[in-house]
Amino acid sequence: MYFYKGDSMEKNQILKIYGTDYQQMTRALLEEAGLIGRIKDRGCRIGIKPNLVSASPASNGATTHPEVLAGIIEYLQDNGVRDITIMEGSWVGDRTAEVIRVCGYDRLAKRYGVRLLDTQKEKSHAVDCAGMKLNICDCVDQVDFLINVPVLKGHCQTRITCALKNMKGLIPNSEKRRFHSMGLHKPIAHLNTAIRQDFIVVDHICGDLDFEDGGNPVVRNCVMAALDPVLVDAYVCRLQHYDVDEVPYVRLAERLGVGSADLSRAEIITCGGLDGGGTELPRARKIVELQDSVEEVESCSACYGYLMPALERLKNEGLLDRLDEKICIGQGYQGKTGKIGIGRCTAGFQYNVKGCPPTEEQIYAFLRNYLTGFAAEK
Repeated sequence: MYFYKGDSMEKNQILKIYGTDYQQMTRALLEEAGLIGRIKDRGCRIGIKPNLVSASPASNGATTHPEVLAGIIEYLQDNGVRDITIMEGSWVGDRTAEVIRVCGYDRLAKRYGVRLLDTQKEKSHAVDCAGMKLNICDCVDQVDFLINVPVLKGHCQTRITCALKNMKGLIPNSEKRRFHSMGLHKPIAHLNTAIRQDFIVVDHICGDLDFEDGGNPVVRNCVMAALDPVLVDAYVCRLQHYDVDEVPYVRLAERLGVGSADLSRAEIITCGGLDGGGTELPRARKIVELQDSVEEVESCSACYGYLMPALERLKNEGLLDRLDEKICIGQGYQGKTGKIGIGRCTAGFQYNVKGCPPTEEQIYAFLRNYLTGFAAEK
């Protein structure tokens, strides 16, 4: 089945296209999906929400490729849409301005004459999200049509991240911290009752299947289009060899009416002739192995996200087996004592790496010194 300009996708459909010219294949995908037919007023305000979690180039598997954004913007502008804003805030611990520079979004915005909005600097307001009061950035109410452009990748705490979790970039930093104190899954699901994704373009080019901060990209050279964020995330669970129930926020969002996780009714359609869908994604389970070394209570994504690759480096060096006690991390350890702690929240621990968050390199160096020193004492 193919779509032509002006035709309408259905909510149970996910379109895929494969190739290496990411900008042109994104444009072709939007033509097939008939995106412009869904935008009733060419003068409306368009918001584009990429994933710019950290200062890591897209080739590392963490952030949305600027070429995908370029394809979307060119398509919109060629169809008479002019009011376009890229809206994003990096995770707590990184500055969005630096992430924008490293990922090339400053040059992208200048080239096409579109606005860049740093949601870390945005004012916010409280919204009733299906019975849960959450603070959402004001810019969400200042666009008429929201295009979500997440990266298909793994996540240290939620296993996968794609369409639903990407909305977390549209809340202030203080709320991001609170999300972790609430267990992530429930607030992510409730947030999506208040922020409507009008169209989804998934960057499935080279996401890291273990770490949301990238470093181990798995190349698939694919871009996808969809309308239902719950269906997208259910499909991502399947691609990454998880049961949907292993990622609780997907089912929660379904129960709240955000979308459907019923893959038995989904149509997965490959466009453009080139089909790279025959190769399964590898089973990424590094996180499961590394989590046995950690006691985590309400940790923020950046702090936990930097800890995991540091532990992987130590494991590869044969040092992690020397660990004599679990590493503690998270807001739940504030004011408490213990032996080994990561970040400002464990400042009262006997051995502690400072920072909010400490970087991967700082955590690695601290733990390596601890483990080699501990081995020498033994």
